[in-house]
Amino acid sequence: MINNMASTPSQQPTKRPLNVLQRSLNRKVAVRLKSEIEYRGKMSNVDSYMNLILVDAEEFDGSDLLANYGKVVIRGNNVLFIKLEKEF
Repeated sequence: MINNMASTPSQQPTKRPLNVLQRSLNRKVAVRLKSEIEYRGKMSNVDSYMNLILVDAEEFDGSDLLANYGKVVIRGNNVLFIKLEKEF
């Protein structure tokens, strides 16, 4: 039987991006799309395809605020990166 856990106490188990996102629900995030548009808001849901729902979302182009939204649904295949934020 193969053991996937770390063999020594100094090694930490591998962090999986989806698990990190699921543990970070209701935290503020910044989501950059492949189109260079960025959304910032509170992540209320994420699924296995990394589709996201943000509430109290703001849309930015660079540092310029373009719009405020109550809720935004972002399809996972459009996402370039997701940054967990402590504060904006």
